[in-house]
Amino acid sequence: MSSPAGAVQLGVLVVVLAVAVGLLVVARSARGRRAPLAAEPAPDLPVATEHRPFAAVVANPTKVDDADVRLDWVRQASEDLGWAPPLWLETTREDIGAGQARAAVEAGAAVVLAYGGDGTVRAVASSLTGTGVPLGLLPAGTGNLLARNLGIGVTDLAEALRTGLSWSERKVDVGVVEFDLSGEDHTPRRETFLVMAGLGFDAEVMASVEPRLKERVGWLAYVVAGLRLMHGRRTKVTLRIDDRPPVTRRMRSVIVGNCGELTGGVRLLPDAQVDDGWLDVVVVSAGGLVGWTAVIGAVLTRSRRGHPVVEHFRCREIEIRAEAPNQVQLDGDPAGEARVMRVRLEPLALSVRVPPLS
Repeated sequence: MSSPAGAVQLGVLVVVLAVAVGLLVVARSARGRRAPLAAEPAPDLPVATEHRPFAAVVANPTKVDDADVRLDWVRQASEDLGWAPPLWLETTREDIGAGQARAAVEAGAAVVLAYGGDGTVRAVASSLTGTGVPLGLLPAGTGNLLARNLGIGVTDLAEALRTGLSWSERKVDVGVVEFDLSGEDHTPRRETFLVMAGLGFDAEVMASVEPRLKERVGWLAYVVAGLRLMHGRRTKVTLRIDDRPPVTRRMRSVIVGNCGELTGGVRLLPDAQVDDGWLDVVVVSAGGLVGWTAVIGAVLTRSRRGHPVVEHFRCREIEIRAEAPNQVQLDGDPAGEARVMRVRLEPLALSVRVPPLS
């Protein structure tokens, strides 16, 4: 579903007020256009030569209208740019991109193109981190937040493909998060993220949206969920930030970001840069209309000071320990529950194809 810019901006304002940092969800309302195309299957396994590299495409079939047509589109673009025919790998419910990306690296792909939304991008990136094989972005989700932060157009897939098959790259930081459900787990679940990880209200909203309602009304389903949950109680958390003394807060949401720009140029994390080696943290403690109104002011003015319901921190590592398990999210996707969330960065661990001078 695509919506006019004015509607997107209004949606952002509504959700900031009603859903606080649910801005991350509303950012998922601008779907990229699909490029027009014609069909033919690619070979099972491309062969790279010294002069003709090949790309692998890890595609989310729920975001691709016609796989054969799209494959031929990538094949034709590859040929026009002097590349060998591409390798096409589709995600599954059981493997949303990590295994396919590993297979692409083993096959010798010169670049792996993630064709889907932020979840597909995150899964593919988790297998490319540290390999030296770059990630290309074919934005086909509703948020496409990494693409936005890197200046990759989200409304022109043809241009995004040309960028992915170019040789202009940028190294970015990769977030590493551990989720501990009990708070005493010696082998916590380990995940990666590229944009943001969150614990609390924002994740509750994402997890509570009814799929059928989302199909009918799109991102407004998140507003409905946020309005239903906005009066929930605050949770006591202890924050251990680098080697500083621990601090205690009563929060509605804690978001740890690697980059901070959302749709419409709104910056939830004013200082966040995808390659600066820092984590940017926002703690939201709003508990009523006055508190949510203060959140609006802090986000839209990019203020780092002011009302105590919004606090900002910068760090290399952070541990958030809650008094009880809370919903968590990664790059806008629900990720279950955790009582403890530990986050750090792997600086400049991933190369991403970007427009020249991006």
